Amino acid sequence: MAYKSLAVALGLIIAASPVVAAQPESMPAEPAPAAGPGAKYCLKVEPRTGSLIERIQCWTREEWTDQGVDVDKEWAEEGVAIIDESGTRSVKS
Repeated sequence: MAYKSLAVALGLIIAASPVVAAQPESMPAEPAPAAGPGAKYCLKVEPRTGSLIERIQCWTREEWTDQGVDVDKEWAEEGVAIIDESGTRSVKS
């Protein structure tokens, strides 16, 4: 009888596995807003080792790309503001 219960339980677990695996991934994050070529995108970056103070770096898209960062992918969680060529700052809401 114990084997029968175990077999039924394992069957249910195996049957439920494809349902969980078939769940759609979350929607892609919203990309960074478009700005001029000289605009700087300010993103939160990890603090240096031993520090708890969060740092914010402001670089152009090209500079972020040179550092291996895709601004559009990181903007949703790490984006802070955009500073355009004239110095106007757009803060992320």
